[in-house]
Amino acid sequence: MTERKFELIESNGKPIKAWTCGVQVEESAKQQLRNLSGLPFIHSHIAVMPDVHFGMGATIGSVIATKGAIIPAAVGVDIGCGMAAQRTTLVASDLPDSLLALRTGIEKRIPHGRTNNGMPGDRGAWGEMAPQAVGRLAVELNELMNRLTVIVAKHPKLEKPARRALTHAGTLGTGNHFVEICLDESDSVWIMLHSGSRGIGNAIGSYFIEKAKEDMKRWFINLPDKDLAYLPQGSELYRDYCDAVEWAQDFARLNRDLMIVAAVAALREAVPKPFELDESAVNCHHNYVSWENHFGENVTVTRKGAVRARVGDLGIIPGSMGARSFIVRGKGNPDSFCSCSHGAGRSMSRTEARKRFTLEDHAKATAGIECRKDEEVIDETPAAYKDIEAVMADQSDLVEIVHTLRQVVCVKG
Repeated sequence: MTERKFELIESNGKPIKAWTCGVQVEESAKQQLRNLSGLPFIHSHIAVMPDVHFGMGATIGSVIATKGAIIPAAVGVDIGCGMAAQRTTLVASDLPDSLLALRTGIEKRIPHGRTNNGMPGDRGAWGEMAPQAVGRLAVELNELMNRLTVIVAKHPKLEKPARRALTHAGTLGTGNHFVEICLDESDSVWIMLHSGSRGIGNAIGSYFIEKAKEDMKRWFINLPDKDLAYLPQGSELYRDYCDAVEWAQDFARLNRDLMIVAAVAALREAVPKPFELDESAVNCHHNYVSWENHFGENVTVTRKGAVRARVGDLGIIPGSMGARSFIVRGKGNPDSFCSCSHGAGRSMSRTEARKRFTLEDHAKATAGIECRKDEEVIDETPAAYKDIEAVMADQSDLVEIVHTLRQVVCVKG
């Protein structure tokens, strides 16, 4: 039997089980977890992943099972944010000596940063796709846009961001979102990327967070943190939020599919050798809501910075720029609500990272990787994150490592 590796964080509410024996948890994050644990609709306990850190409303790196209510801020505003990874039949020796052209090719095909230049049209990936891929993804995108009109009809304040949603399809975004070319332990070439539902997901999250706060005021419900405002199950807003969050999750997954296709096109242009794609592609959310059964009860599970890891589930746990990343297989640990971490997790704020590290520090930390080494990415430098090796060691009872990846190209949002 696998040894239990979690520790208990002191709480006056439901238990807080934390896989954090080898990492530091800041007091502000612990207090957020205590605030959550005291809510009356928390089911069984709260599970805390080893990449845990302070977040808005709920701690990033937390798994929250609830009965009778949902907390929009616990999901956050980057709804459906997650990872995708695709192995190719290429190996390291097939790549060119200089990877700059590959990086610029990815940057050309995948709009990144603050941009509305996604699909459709001759920008982004459409022009590079095989006809069958164009057909499948175009149909899915059209179906999503039709579903969005139903949501907007009930909530007209979402109309403006909804009009921009199509132009965000196939775009990376900003912050810690990235596209990477990686090598595994056998020198196989992988494409890996991190992104979510972009502006429309942010608008949906922000809108329903405010709606929940308005309800708390209307019902004179006092909470230890206003961002813990919730929507009661059975209410119209609860149903509408669930519809909207499911839509955003589907959009985020399709967004990652579009960018994988674009990155494949960039790889084909940069590498003259023909190659195929492995069938075992991985695409997983780590900011999302799911309806599951745990400890004999049907519950709503909110994973904020956590990946589902049922027995056999494949997931992706990325390190920071310059650190290793991992393709993992879930062990189905019930105490974690069948979950694992979503990455290394920040060890400091972006502001602190910009103050503490220099361009020289960043260049040393990312030596040998074709990536940006300018002031704009200092807050994403590896030392701003927790040690991924310690994070992985703390969750050995949650997942097993299938592949270990190291980056050779990194495109940041």
